[in-house]
Parts: sequence; structure tokens; C-alpha cells
Amino acid sequence: MTPPRAPRIVGSEPLPAALSGTWPHGGPETWLLSVSAYASAPETDDPDKVLDAEERERAGKFLREEDRLRYTAAHMGLRRLLGGYLDLEPAAVPFTREACPGCGGPHGRPAVPGHPLHFNMSHAGDLVLFAFAGSPVGADVEKLQPASVVETVAGSLHPSERAELDALAPGDRPAAFARCWTRKEAYLKGIGTGLSQDPSVSYVGTGPEPVPVGPWTLLDVPLADAVPPGSAYAAALALLDPGRAG
Repeated sequence: MTPPRAPRIVGSEPLPAALSGTWPHGGPETWLLSVSAYASAPETDDPDKVLDAEERERAGKFLREEDRLRYTAAHMGLRRLLGGYLDLEPAAVPFTREACPGCGGPHGRPAVPGHPLHFNMSHAGDLVLFAFAGSPVGADVEKLQPASVVETVAGSLHPSERAELDALAPGDRPAAFARCWTRKEAYLKGIGTGLSQDPSVSYVGTGPEPVPVGPWTLLDVPLADAVPPGSAYAAALALLDPGRAG
């Protein structure tokens, strides 16, 4: 599969064109939203009139204003993008949750009922990453962590991934860990379990090239041209190949 191009920027580029039937783009499309840019831009839509009751309730439960802003920006951005793809007003976009593959409960992948468009969303720091595709997709974006955090969390990785990190110079480990963790979270979100599945089970690799997991293709998302210089983030997608699923 062709590696994804740098994400399109929400607020700087036109919204996506409406789909007619099935996904026509081949590979996934990604979009990136800056929370600080959202906060400083004139808001044309009132979140209280766009977000549904559940979203408004969740936003209101955040104790920190920055967390409330990030949640609101992410869900406003998602509704605008889905509205473009589905030719709907943002407030009219319906949401549901697919069944969890682990327990069957209604907390699996997010979905739009009755439409073949698949999507996923992730946020970290100032960034929100959105992914859209014609088959199930997972997405993750993370800030690079200091070596002390990497050393603490690396124990939750697959044994081969831990060995790969141990073989690297200490200064190279944060970037390698970020590649690995974003691939892993994207895959776990794609299959619908999230981190309720032990992240040490599946091997996705820490090197420059991600390793596929069964019918899932993993792709590193290039962010260098989409974020300010000096920003330290990593991002990845996981995309199900229906032809390999069995």
C-alpha cells in the first residue's frame, strides 16, 4: 500500500467532498487539527448547537479547561469532516458504537450507522488526528516521551519490541518507542478493543518499517510538514485489508 501523505489541515483546507456510495479514494485519508488554532479562530458554529447531548455531557465533566477544549475541538472537527463526507450538517451526523469484540458490549469502534465510511480519531497535546477509509481503520497520535517514561512503559511491549529498544542507544529510544506505541494503539483501536487487550500480545516493531498484524496493514503517518518545527509527535494508522481477513 502507498504510504499516506501528510495529513490535510482542518481549518486551512476545504472540507472533503461528499461521497457517492463506496469509498473512492483507495487508501485512507488523514486530517490534522490544532487545538490552539481552533481556540484562537473565530467560531462560526456554537458547540452547544452542534454536539449531541452525550458529547455536551462528557465535555462538561472535564475538570481542566484545556481538556474540555481539546475534547470540544476534536468532536467539532470530527463532525465537520464527517458532515463533508456524508453531505450532512455537522449537527446531523449520527454516531453509534460497534460491539466490542472482547465482550460484545456497545463500546467498540465508533461508526456512522448505515454508512460504509469508517473513521477513527486520536488526540495528544495540541494535535487531533482523524482517519477515514473504506474499511475499518484505527489511528493514534502521541507526543514523544522522555527516556524515563519510555523506560517505565517499555515493559508493556511485546518481548521482541523490548529487545529492539534495549539494543538502541538511549537517545534513539524515545522516537523508536513512539513509532511502536502509535502503531500498537492504532491497531488496537482498529480492532475495537483499545488497551483492554494486553499491548504485549501483538508485535508491530520499533524500526522504520511497521510490521503488519494478520490482515491489518500498519502505516506511519508523516507529520513533519504538518506541525510546527520542533514539535515532537508520532502518528500511525492501522487499516484492515478485507481480502486478507478470514
